[in-house]
Amino acid sequence: MSLATNRDKIVRQSVMGRVHHPVLTPQKVYRVGSDGGARFTPAHGAITYDIEIGDSCMGLVGDHIEPGVSSKNADDIENRAYTHLSCIGNVAEVVTGKAAGDKGFVTGTHGGIDHVMIWFSQETLNKMVCDDKILVKAYGQGLALLDYPQVKLMSVDPDLFGKLNIQEEDGHLVVPVSAVIPAYLMGSGLGAMEVFGSDYDIMTRDPASRAEFHLEDLRFGDLVFIQDHQCFHGPDYLRGSGTVGVIIHGDSHLAGHGPGVTPIMTCREPVLVPKLDRNANIAFYLGTKQPG
Repeated sequence: MSLATNRDKIVRQSVMGRVHHPVLTPQKVYRVGSDGGARFTPAHGAITYDIEIGDSCMGLVGDHIEPGVSSKNADDIENRAYTHLSCIGNVAEVVTGKAAGDKGFVTGTHGGIDHVMIWFSQETLNKMVCDDKILVKAYGQGLALLDYPQVKLMSVDPDLFGKLNIQEEDGHLVVPVSAVIPAYLMGSGLGAMEVFGSDYDIMTRDPASRAEFHLEDLRFGDLVFIQDHQCFHGPDYLRGSGTVGVIIHGDSHLAGHGPGVTPIMTCREPVLVPKLDRNANIAFYLGTKQPG
């Protein structure tokens, strides 16, 4: 089944970033967790060779780990366009260095550090270096459902959206997701005025919640449903609303932080209905991993 959209009106544009070197200031060598422990581990940025979408985002010896390639534009204003126009599933191509011509796709956007994360094959990763330029064919912002104007879509490539196996049932859209997250577990990122090019975090420091909602099973690329949250103009609590997003970075020991979610669908009304499906992960939809 195919939902009617306005994809024939969507504009495709070029945006570009560079592989971003990790950054570390003297004031932030250690990250102090909610338990008071000070830790020095890898964090966001760089080329991450051994973590990709479909892998667990929990229990890593790292903080806010980003899978694959982390990219950014040196100019802040241009980088805002890069992060906001890039959509999950967009085609990306290396345009400099030994990997020039190799293609991958966008897997998420990370607010705060303002990165676009991109999947490339292991062969391509091994040819890339920091500062290699990447072209993204940005396509998807403004995508809309013609028969469900109350649902807002954002930051998702129309081709990927068509692969999410969404079903219509009695005026509702049933969306396969790997997990359902209650509103009270959402933390860092609340208070933002918009979510384009950004994300907000699932708080994971409470052991009881980790067990109840199977947070240990979360993976990079998982689709999740956030209960009672709408993200039209920034994430906000609203009973009966719902948001579907993609896990884009890993867990954290920091208070109020955890795996990041980039929203791709939201509705103020109870139109979106989650259906638990362990195969609801963009790695399976885009063919980088096989279910099972």
